[in-house]
Amino acid sequence: MNNRNITTIILFGTLMVCLVLVITFKMYHSNSNSEPEVDYVIGVSQPNLLEPWQISMNEELRQEAAKYPNIRVIYTDAAQNTQQQIDDINGLKGYGIDLLIVSVEDSIAMTSVISNVYNEIPVIVLGRGVDGYNYTLYIGTDHYLIGEMAADATIKLLGDQGGEVVEVQGLTGTVQAEERSRGFREKINQTKNIRIVNTLVANWQRDKAEDKIKALLKTSIDQPDLIYAHNDAMALGVYKALDSLDIDDIKIIGSDGVDKPNGGLRLVNQKKIDTTFITPTGGKQAVQYAIRILAEDSEIPKKIILRNHEVTSQNVKDFYLKRNELTDHLDTDGKVTLGFAQVGNESAWRTANTDSIIKAADHENVDLQLKNANNNQKKQIAIIREFIKQKVDVIAFSPMVEHGWEEVLQEAKNAGIPVILSDREIKVQDDSLWTSFIGSDFVEEGRRAAQWVVDQVESSKETLNIIELEGTKNSAPATDRKQGFKEVLENHHNLRIIDSLTGDFTLGKGKEMMEKALQQFGNKIDIVYSHNDDMAIGAIEAIEEYGLRPGSDIKIISIDATNKAFKALSTGKLNFTVECNPLLGPQIMQAAKELKNGREIPMRIITSEETFTQEEAKKEIKKRNY
Repeated sequence: MNNRNITTIILFGTLMVCLVLVITFKMYHSNSNSEPEVDYVIGVSQPNLLEPWQISMNEELRQEAAKYPNIRVIYTDAAQNTQQQIDDINGLKGYGIDLLIVSVEDSIAMTSVISNVYNEIPVIVLGRGVDGYNYTLYIGTDHYLIGEMAADATIKLLGDQGGEVVEVQGLTGTVQAEERSRGFREKINQTKNIRIVNTLVANWQRDKAEDKIKALLKTSIDQPDLIYAHNDAMALGVYKALDSLDIDDIKIIGSDGVDKPNGGLRLVNQKKIDTTFITPTGGKQAVQYAIRILAEDSEIPKKIILRNHEVTSQNVKDFYLKRNELTDHLDTDGKVTLGFAQVGNESAWRTANTDSIIKAADHENVDLQLKNANNNQKKQIAIIREFIKQKVDVIAFSPMVEHGWEEVLQEAKNAGIPVILSDREIKVQDDSLWTSFIGSDFVEEGRRAAQWVVDQVESSKETLNIIELEGTKNSAPATDRKQGFKEVLENHHNLRIIDSLTGDFTLGKGKEMMEKALQQFGNKIDIVYSHNDDMAIGAIEAIEEYGLRPGSDIKIISIDATNKAFKALSTGKLNFTVECNPLLGPQIMQAAKELKNGREIPMRIITSEETFTQEEAKKEIKKRNY
């Protein structure tokens, strides 16, 4: 072989090697590009994937997670075994997850487990709740309201004749079972002709419900007229038991309303049960909020309460054929006009609240029509009527008091204008008169304030006298903060509220009422519980003028956690404050835009809030902007 041939072969071989390297390099980068980098790992812990409702939740989670290529989701199924779910969560932690999404069956056993995880990473509790507030976000439904809705359905189904009812409960001691039962029983007990004659516990399981109903009916002389099961799985078990005994004249109510084989929507459509309630799983929202939490979004609420829908034989076709309309987003390009009827300017909290609404409207390009009622309900009603005449897209308002809104809200409903309640709730017979509540859990704020008192005197049996400075009479924050505080003190008989005085949430009235209390009780007062910071500041002034030391001679607790409170905490004149977040503007604007776009929004959005001691306030005071 001559030198020319050898050279040709070498050159050819070199070119082939280069070609292989180029192809390999391109394939490598092609594969690399098809596998996007994972930014976050999310763990999902399910108690079971047997119930249609839990299956739907898992499908929603998977469908929504697929939209985010930068996350990896690890799913586990505990197969109705609580210890297995605990082991699953520990296993997920071992994988180094950045956030946990968890749905529970046994809220008692899982509360401490979730609390421990929450100390390390964010936790979203989904569907069925746990005790306390040791989680990042809860997404679910109002289980007490579901019980009330089931009672209303019972009253309609049994009519004037009434009848006897059997209740089939979920797992004993769990939050959802207790709340559904309490809502159901309290309303049924108000009737004269309906009686709950038996209660069975079937742990959310179809087979257990079937077996227990069979056993009951085989031994009972009289059969009930209606059976209320806490979920559709147990309602199906009830139907199977009745079918096996050839009984077809007992009404059945379930809850969950899933459109799947053996799901409540199909059970009603097949006339196997009479009523169910569509109970959203929250899977889609859980993934959306998980992304926001991991991105360190500061506007994350504490609770999102999704809306339920009653389904009967009369309306099942509408839900069955148009169920996607409950969540589908209808895009529109029109600018939103929001009419906001502010209650007044009674406190620093309210000023911060108004500023937040104005700034958020400007940021979100919302046409805000804001008018102030100056703490006058008649004026606030007149403002709402003016918004109705203007044909605004959405009305929002902070109600002066809880009652007296039916007429004007019915006018808004007739005009097709949705209404958002901001920071205060109302009491009306027809809850369809308002669309959503955005604000705080006032009862929980009262509980937190009382718990601080309990913790401070835990080992002491000494009797302590408490003065309560209440907010505006019949307003939601005053009523609920009083209720929450009282709930915690009920088991501590040495902690006595010796007087409750109305301070209308103002500094001046708070000072006046504290002066009155000091004139009557003097140095016998140990603790002041104020429904807001402004009244607490007024109380501090009165105590100092009386010659006592606020924060030392008399301990003072307040609610709001404004900058004024932080200053008082830092100087030792205030002992403890519970946050009530006034910065609701961004969430109100988001809700208004979604309503304008035809999307159903949550029934309640509860803001995330903290508590502050004197030492904590010193660290945080520079960050407090209101």
